[in-house]
Amino acid sequence: MNKEMIEKYLSSLKGSESSLPFGPEALVFKVMGKMFALVSQGEEIPRVTLKCDPVDGAHLVGQFASVVPGYYMNKKHWITISLTGELSKEMLTDLARGSYDLVVRALTKTDRKELETRQ
Repeated sequence: MNKEMIEKYLSSLKGSESSLPFGPEALVFKVMGKMFALVSQGEEIPRVTLKCDPVDGAHLVGQFASVVPGYYMNKKHWITISLTGELSKEMLTDLARGSYDLVVRALTKTDRKELETRQ
């Protein structure tokens, strides 16, 4: 999966919004104002940073060379994946969806209800 494909997938998630709050080097994806993904821009090997359950994140870091603790993030709750092709498209989309779901579950009840009404 390449950078354009992961960005398209992240954009397709309900309520997803993207912006460049940290400058042109990082495209941030948020749902209801909460970040769930960050995609590096302008790098030879793009990276995507995703929220992850700490146990799952530690397992992935130990299993795959392209997965490291979250770059510039809380290393317990975030992982950074270099898009080298080591992880399958299915695994990347599952991890991206998992990141989104973790953030949505942590939203207030009001925000979750508002998100449900969005198209």
